[in-house]
Amino acid sequence: MGFKIAVLKETASGERRVSAVPETVKKLSALGATVAVEQGAGAGATVSDEAYREAGAEVGDRAAVLKDADLVFAVQGPDAADLAGAKDGVMLAAALDPFGNRDRIDGYASAGIDALAMEFMPRITRAQSMDILSSQSNLNGYKAVLDAAHHYGRAFPMMMTAAGTVSAARVFVMGVGVAGLQAIATAKRLGAQASATDVRSATKEQIKSLGAKPIFVESVEGIEGEGSGGYATEMSEEYKKAQAELVSDHIAKQDIVITTALIPGRAAPRLINDAQIASMRAGSVIVDLAAEQGGNVEGAVAGEAVERHGVTILGAKDMASTMAADTSALFARNLYNFVNAFWADDTDAPVFPDDDELVKGVRVTKDGKVVSERLLAD
Repeated sequence: MGFKIAVLKETASGERRVSAVPETVKKLSALGATVAVEQGAGAGATVSDEAYREAGAEVGDRAAVLKDADLVFAVQGPDAADLAGAKDGVMLAAALDPFGNRDRIDGYASAGIDALAMEFMPRITRAQSMDILSSQSNLNGYKAVLDAAHHYGRAFPMMMTAAGTVSAARVFVMGVGVAGLQAIATAKRLGAQASATDVRSATKEQIKSLGAKPIFVESVEGIEGEGSGGYATEMSEEYKKAQAELVSDHIAKQDIVITTALIPGRAAPRLINDAQIASMRAGSVIVDLAAEQGGNVEGAVAGEAVERHGVTILGAKDMASTMAADTSALFARNLYNFVNAFWADDTDAPVFPDDDELVKGVRVTKDGKVVSERLLAD
């Protein structure tokens, strides 16, 4: 039968995405793989079982899909028990949340599953097309602005009318990674005045290139550059204090604030406290994209809109699922690109060398053991 890839229906509450779409089923089949999709897997992303069949996939129940599968695709990692019936040594590629779900990772090891945590993909040029965090964050940044606009009781662009002028909304983005950059771009497209800050000085030019104003401390030596993987180097205490004062002054003048700061394997850093929220005018909106990881904003609750001091705080939860058709397509392409990069024509199967930088980065379990250096070092 050749190399078989199983595509599972997601079981996590609220999860509407799917890990393969007809486009990637066709591409995987063209490589030589057999693709089997669990019934109803694409329903949340508006992809029918028939669309998968037309693309060349087999469609069946979970037991049939898992039988003889060599590689399992999922969006959120299932429990090891949900893979019962799969052969020993089966590979699993998904977002596994290894730090937040360590017991699940241990379960994969005990079950003999070769688990690949796709969010651990190294941030290097070669891996950009396989980076699920970037592809999903891009749309999260876009949706954060739309959600803010929905809850903000005023217009975003400046409007000049016979009855007078409506001022443009002021949007402040904290954290200029993939999500932050897209939030800036979306806010600008909607006509807002945008500004942004980040602990990495290298992001100033990126902010300016989008037509936004960078908010950085200029008078104190702070960060000279980026650390490994594009993350920040440590700030001096003097810089931290000056930055906090500058941001506090700026937040008080903003209508919309969007926070995006995440630290892999750690709780999200606190960026906005209650006093800063109280300084904003009533009717303002804050969107915390890190709410599921503890939150950047004091009082934020994942999946809820909370009001404090007249300010609405939106705690993002599984935001990518609210745009499931597009986020699924991007996620599916990430997985296809990963498989395609390691596909060996002579064996009609992917070969994942233990010493390859990408494989070492994403592999968390193999041969009954947890092997991820990042997890073992934690």
